[in-house]
Amino acid sequence: MSKNSPQADRKQGDPPVYQDHFYRSGDDRLTLYARIYESDGPPLLLMHGLTRNSADFEGLAARLAGEYRLIIADQRGRGRSDYDPEPENYTPATYVDDMMALINGLQLDELGLIGTSMGGLMAMMMAASQPTRFSSLILNDIGPVVEQKGLDRIQSYVGALEPFDNWQQAADHCRTVHGDVMAGFRAQDWLGFARRTCQKLPDGRIKFAYDPAISQGLSGSEQTAVPPDLWPMWDQLASIPMLIIHGALSDIISSATIAEMRRRHSGPISAVEIADRGHAPMLDEPVALSAIDSFLKARSR
Repeated sequence: MSKNSPQADRKQGDPPVYQDHFYRSGDDRLTLYARIYESDGPPLLLMHGLTRNSADFEGLAARLAGEYRLIIADQRGRGRSDYDPEPENYTPATYVDDMMALINGLQLDELGLIGTSMGGLMAMMMAASQPTRFSSLILNDIGPVVEQKGLDRIQSYVGALEPFDNWQQAADHCRTVHGDVMAGFRAQDWLGFARRTCQKLPDGRIKFAYDPAISQGLSGSEQTAVPPDLWPMWDQLASIPMLIIHGALSDIISSATIAEMRRRHSGPISAVEIADRGHAPMLDEPVALSAIDSFLKARSR
């Protein structure tokens, strides 16, 4: 760890320190936001799922900060990034352009990628376009085949909702929606989940920290949230070291898809299942943390 790193003076038990980073989107229309946990270690770009934001990786950041330089973005329409007045731009291809603007602006020539759900789709797209630039991929509950059952479930809860009166109401709603795939969560866990996925309005009420218009990519006859036919793209990643993390209860990625991903991959690849989790593991589970830690250390030797 660098002596000049914000992590160097962190007391045991304190959350890691990050810096606010604002930058222009790939189309230069919006101002976007990222958390950067500074370190002299190898850089990692972490990308969240459809309805989440950079706070989604707080548990993982607590483990990795100091050893790696973590860049964790709020995609457009989420968190502290601008909402797009043209919702048709809420597509993985546009998000990838934004991520390339981010890492180019930071002058990162080589880095690893960690992506949850939609963020994993983006990671695959980025690595397929520049395979020598991205040294490793960690995919969280996503693959080249996205099960329609899971997409239908996500579509059922994404979109405009009336704000909640308080944090407890928000936590109760999160438990209602996700309780079946987050076994073992306690009351304080759901409150923490709500605080990571929601934001307080000026009047004190609570809303989810995303533009409801992001749901448009999941509706209609031509859904844009998931690119079609991803196997040719997957085959372009055959030599990149890969870790696949998936929930035992996932309805987004199947065991058959994972088996085919491993069969078609010629480079180092491993898969880890997280018990009592559906879509998607939080990546703060002990099994996930151990697998990520071992995978990244093996890449940096």
